[in-house]
Order: sequence, then structure tokens, then C-alpha cells
Amino acid sequence: MTDVFLNNRLIGFCENPKEFVEKIRQLRRSGELPPELNVAYNEDEDIVVIFTEKGRARRPLIIVENGKPKLTSEILEKVEKGELSWDDLISMGIIEYLDAEEEENCLVAMDESELTKKHTHLEITPLAMLGILTSLIPFVEHNQAFRALLGPKSLEQGLGLYVTNFLIRADTDSSFLIYPQRPIVRTMTQDYVGYDSHPIGQNIVVAVMQHYGYNMQDAIVVNKGSVERGFGRSAYYRPYKSEELRYPGGQVDKIEVPSKDIRGYKSEESYRFLEKDGIVYPEVEVKAGDVLIGKTSPPRFLEGGFRVTLERKETSEVVKFAEKGIVENVIITESAEGNKLVKVKVRDDRIPELGDKFASRHGQKGVIGMIVPQEDMPFTASGIVPDIIFSPQSLPSRLSFGHMLEILAGKVGALEGRYIDGTPWNDENEFDLRKRLLELGFRDNGTETMYDGISGKMYKVRIFIGNMYYLKLRHMVAGKIQARARGAMQLLTRQPTEGRSKEGGLRLGEMEKDCLVAHGASLLLKERFDSDRWIIPVCKNCGLVAVYNKPKNKYFCPVCGADAPITLVEVSYAFKLLLDELKSLCIYPKLILKPKGE
Repeated sequence: MTDVFLNNRLIGFCENPKEFVEKIRQLRRSGELPPELNVAYNEDEDIVVIFTEKGRARRPLIIVENGKPKLTSEILEKVEKGELSWDDLISMGIIEYLDAEEEENCLVAMDESELTKKHTHLEITPLAMLGILTSLIPFVEHNQAFRALLGPKSLEQGLGLYVTNFLIRADTDSSFLIYPQRPIVRTMTQDYVGYDSHPIGQNIVVAVMQHYGYNMQDAIVVNKGSVERGFGRSAYYRPYKSEELRYPGGQVDKIEVPSKDIRGYKSEESYRFLEKDGIVYPEVEVKAGDVLIGKTSPPRFLEGGFRVTLERKETSEVVKFAEKGIVENVIITESAEGNKLVKVKVRDDRIPELGDKFASRHGQKGVIGMIVPQEDMPFTASGIVPDIIFSPQSLPSRLSFGHMLEILAGKVGALEGRYIDGTPWNDENEFDLRKRLLELGFRDNGTETMYDGISGKMYKVRIFIGNMYYLKLRHMVAGKIQARARGAMQLLTRQPTEGRSKEGGLRLGEMEKDCLVAHGASLLLKERFDSDRWIIPVCKNCGLVAVYNKPKNKYFCPVCGADAPITLVEVSYAFKLLLDELKSLCIYPKLILKPKGE
């Protein structure tokens, strides 16, 4: 007997699992069972699984019987006329949705010409097997599978016009591209998702070549002239908000310019941009530490039924550490509780710089390795200067042929002034594109003779150059750069705080230590690893940490007494903390001391 599971619960058994599964499918297609149900027979485990729960990825396929699809030309005509809808096709048993489990029992044909009597289903269009984002990538069927998965991730991170009303929204951590463009090489999916209303990239000229080693591996060399004309220019928005909260006993916050007698008063310079109402004015340039919304709060801490202090404290909203920008707008409104609410939106203009991340739609991502003045960039015989120089080293192992095809197709589109269809499995043929390029007076393989902008000499090889769509990703140097000399430390471990927002340190681990030793710079470790340096008195007899009496300037051991021999040992505070925790667990952490020479 074969076990039958419904939503991963055993509900019974059956004798002929294949007949049982086929019967359920027939009932589903006839409408007696819900279309959301999926059933499959797992031969390896000899179980029948039925799923009806939410959250399963399901996709539509045309049902095939005896090698012929149930979607005939007559039915298609009725669909075109509007006599039949999509729901009608499902209820008539012509199209059904399959999940990953049921698809294991099926043989799906890509095209009607491939159908045999063994096939159970037919793709509506090969494009349907891809997700929305993947189907936005042109010529994606020519790429390695991993690049087809990585391409959508680049699209997710790309900056563009994410909404059209971004000026009146206060989204957290949002960016937008200032000059977004529609791609020359497009796919059919763009029309259905409204991509032209919110594009996330720019059309640029790309040359596939090396440039003095500054674009090794994944790095790219960018034309400074292109940057100055607006390539990759974006703006970053950070909203700040503050509310006048009410507390028990009639106490309230107050948005105002804090007076000097307030506890926690910063400095006059910090409040220099505040107007009389305690709120910053628009279009002022601010930097980290500047107050945007001045606010004071009542004392809220009670001790033994009495207030510790009657002073109001400073709780202003300030620009975050390592951030800067221009105040875009100020909104004064009320919260749902009726309290005064102020929102200030700060805009930081981001111009491409060394280390900013860019990517093509084919998962070929890389950072800027160098920004070269336009006069030093290589140029073609007709005077075309590339916007980006892309490394040929990035292609052999990645096998992203779609990247190369897009450059070729983009070149044809730019020369003819038209959009090129790069829809997967339905794109313009490579040979047709090469033929058009030849007719336009260029070499059919997309290469051109180029000259070095610095020496003026002609390159001995022809360079592959064309147009393609490039994205600027949200990972920018301005949002990640971090350095620290001195700063705050944690209360427990006495080590530097962690994280960029807390002015934290950069942790040096085992592997970083090995690199310093390998470089012959091992003395640097003395400096790097003493951020929590601590000196402890240790008893030579019992090996426990002794006690230091500061007023009398005397050491004594709590176990051996005042006459015990004590020595000072330099350790990390984290180790001293470990000794304390071991003692709290009644474990004896005996330190055996030896002279340095032994």
C-alpha cells in the first residue's frame, strides 16, 4: 500500500498510486476539485503527496493529450474576440497551474513542434518559465544559468525612478537616479510591468578592453566627461522625524531651540540652523552632528518616589554620524494621537566616485577602478569615446554571452535609432544584427580600430565596442566608508563599539593578523590588539587575581593574605572578564606565572 499525504499529514493509503493520482487530476480538470489543489506521486519514496496550502509557487501550462494541446486554434480565436477569458480556459480544463511537486510527474514541451505522445504539458511561451525580473534581461537564454539568477539581483539593487511621487514621500534610506533612461535593447515584459514609467539604468558606450590595469577582473574604468554630463548621478534621501510626546502627569516634550541651562546642551554651533520654532529651514547644507529638530523632554526617571532632577533634558534630532546633505523639505503635521509631528528630509547628491558599484543586466557587476579624463580615454577612428571600459577577463569564466550580444544589438539600435527586441527565445537573430551592422558601414563582429588617448598610438588589435544598458547599484562608498582613531567603548568588555553608526572600530581577526605577520609587520599587532589592554595584580602562590587598595596603594591576595607575593600582568580586559565569570561558576582559574625568558 502507498501512503497518501495531504499537506504533509498522513490521511490514508492507496493500492494503485498512478491511477489514484490520475483520477484526482481528472476531477480537478472537470471542476469537481478546486484548481488550487496539486497532486504528485513520488516513486523513490512510494508516496502520494497532495497540497492545497498557501505560499506555493505555481505556474500555468497548457494540457496535452495524446500529443495534441487542448488549446486549439478555434479556442484561440474565441479568446482574441473576447468570448473566452483566462478563467474560462482554467475551468474548461485547457490550462492548469502546477507546483514544483506535480511538475516532477510531467514532461513539458517548449514548443508545439516538439510534442510527442509522452508529453503531458506545453509551455504557453518559453518566457513564462522565467520570473518577472529575469524576463527583463535581454538574450538571457545565452547566459550561464548562474548569471541568469544573478542578473535579477542586480536589477533589484539598481537605482532608478522607484516611484513618481518620491518628492513628497519620506521613505527610509531611499535613492533615485537623476537621469534614468529606457533601454535600447528591451524585452516584451517591459510593456506589461510598466518599466518605461520607472526605468533603472542608462544607455552608455562600452569598450571591452584593458586600460593600464585599472579595470582588472571586475573593476571598470569610467570616463570623467560622462560623469560630468550626468552618468550615474543619483540622490540619497534620509528622513528624520520627531514628535511631541505626552507623558503621565501632564508632562510633554517641546519642539523648540534648547536653552543653555538644559541638561545635555550641545553647543551654539549645533543649533545655528534652527529658526525660532526649533526647526531647520529648507535648502540649508548640514553635516553630521547638526541639529535638525530641536527638542527638550521632561525628566522621567524617579528614584524612591522622588525625582532625581527637575531639569529638562535635550533630545533633539541630529544628522547621523558620517552623513551630510541638503534639507530638501520640512513637514509639520499631527500624529494619529494628535501630537505635533515634524519630518525633515535630507538629500545627499551622490556623484560616481572610486569604489561605487555598477552592473549590467547580466550579473556582470564591478566597482569603479579609475575615473579617467575624457582626453586620456581611448577613442575610435570616428571619434567615439566610450563611457565605460569593461574588462575582457570578466567574460571567459562567467560565460555571459548575452552581455556581448546586448553590446552588439545596442550598437545597431543606436545607429538605426530604434529599439531592439531582446526577448528571451524570441529575440532578434544575431546574424541579422551582424548583417545590419555590415550594411551600416561597420564590421559585422562589432569590433573597431581604436587609438590610445594618452599616446595617440593605434592599438594593434581591434576593440569590441558598442552600446549597452548599465545600472548604478545602491552600494556606494559614501554609505560604507569608515575609519576610527579614538572613540566610545563598550561598558562590559571595554572594547571599541561596533558598527559604523556608533563610530565603531574595524575588527582585526585571525586572518588579518596572519597577513600582518606575513608582511613582516608583526609589531603592528601590539598596537592593534591592545584596544582593551588591562593590568591585573596576580598572586604568585594561588594564581588568583589579587586586590589593589588604591587609597593605601597596597596589594593583597584575598586567599593568601597581605604578605603574599604579587606581580602585575598585562592582559586583555576580555580575558580578565573570563576569569571573573569562571570564578562566578565556582571554577578555579589558576594563573601559572613564569619569567619572560622561560
